[in-house]
Amino acid sequence: MSNSINKPPIWFWIVSVIALIWNGLGVMAYLGRAFATDEMIAQLPEEQKAEFLMEFPAWYTAAFAIAVFCGALGCLALLIRKKWAYILFVLSALGAIVQHIYLFINIEMDGSKMVMPVMIIIVCLLLIWLAKNAISKNWIN
Repeated sequence: MSNSINKPPIWFWIVSVIALIWNGLGVMAYLGRAFATDEMIAQLPEEQKAEFLMEFPAWYTAAFAIAVFCGALGCLALLIRKKWAYILFVLSALGAIVQHIYLFINIEMDGSKMVMPVMIIIVCLLLIWLAKNAISKNWIN
């Protein structure tokens, strides 16, 4: 078995950076929700205010945190070419799926509100595929 590492194509770097930005936005969303003060919530429009005042179970918050932080760390792992990116992306996807199943069951959503949750899950699955593909092509070790 060879431990040689191949040079990834330029698109790999571009996708990895875009994915890091995407997951960075997820981290910011989590931190914004976790550390929102009453004064900050009071300044929001009514619809957003209602979302912030909803009580979520602790496991939902944990799934949200796992999804965004594992996703961001997975992107960093891709950029430093480490194959543990795959495991981080699997954990991220599991967190996102658990989080969004809860939302789908407990919150009434019309078609337009379903777009972002579905897109998040699709991106998670694509990042798993990217990491697995990068491992099989020896772009990351």
